[in-house]
Amino acid sequence: MHRIAKQIHNEILKAKKILLVPHQKPDGDAMGSVSAFSHFLRNIGKPHDAFCLTPITPRLANLPHLIKISTDQNIWNTAEYDVVVVLDSGDLNYAGIESFAKNLPPRAVIINIDHHISNKKFGRHNLVIPTASSTAEVLHFFFRHNNIEITKNIAISLLTGLITDTENFSNPGTTEHSLKVASELIRQGANFNLIKNWFLRDKPVESLKLWGAALSRLTKNEDLNIVYTFITLEDLKTHNASETESEGIANFLNNINEGRASLVLKETWEGKIKGSLRTTRDDFDVSLVASTLGGGGHKKAAGFLISGGIDEALAKIWVAIEKNNETV
Repeated sequence: MHRIAKQIHNEILKAKKILLVPHQKPDGDAMGSVSAFSHFLRNIGKPHDAFCLTPITPRLANLPHLIKISTDQNIWNTAEYDVVVVLDSGDLNYAGIESFAKNLPPRAVIINIDHHISNKKFGRHNLVIPTASSTAEVLHFFFRHNNIEITKNIAISLLTGLITDTENFSNPGTTEHSLKVASELIRQGANFNLIKNWFLRDKPVESLKLWGAALSRLTKNEDLNIVYTFITLEDLKTHNASETESEGIANFLNNINEGRASLVLKETWEGKIKGSLRTTRDDFDVSLVASTLGGGGHKKAAGFLISGGIDEALAKIWVAIEKNNETV
């Protein structure tokens, strides 16, 4: 990893113009990581843009330390990038740029920085550390190894990623090292309580009602020992809520002392089903199930996106779990 971190730094220094890309519908880790990298590039005077295929939620778009990201696809036609840095994405499809990447000039370098064990290693340089709690933690390693100054804005952005991906250091991704990194970022100017309040104490009444609808449907598949629920588009309309306001339910279900794992399904406006799998057990690897369904993630937290309705999706998921029963 040390050699790869140095190679990436050298590519950045040589680059004439860089494009930063988070995954679609970016969360706090994706946005925090892109923002931290952007602040680093600004500090060294390196021209760059940031692009996301999908709109950024108002909650993230309005935070002062997070950069503005373009969703204009023409950005790929109007500027020549010799380096594209993809952050927090297991593959180019998840980042939403697979078709754009095919049209990059042959000399263009794709850099892949991530922490998911299911990462496809799609870049020329792949800085992927599955033991890290977040991509923000991977970036902290990159900055430290290359003696890059972690300014206040970089520290705030990185701590945003750490807090959101660990659910305020409460989920299984939290490690001794992630806590040490957080402590260092606080010393460098990141306001822990401010960031925590931005992300963990921002639930309006309608969001909690949406959570109530999901929790009221909790069901257990007795044969597979899986606890699950779902959220429909009708729920979102009824409670005047966005898809993102259901974030956190999957991690909240880790508090249940029943079942090998929990599953939350959400209908999306694109006509697909987004699934989130969580477990606290060491004998069940949810990333294997997610990979079978075309997704990925970590041993204890993973996700996927599949076609069909709720019932059809559940049928596919039960088959995937049965297939993986011998290995999980």
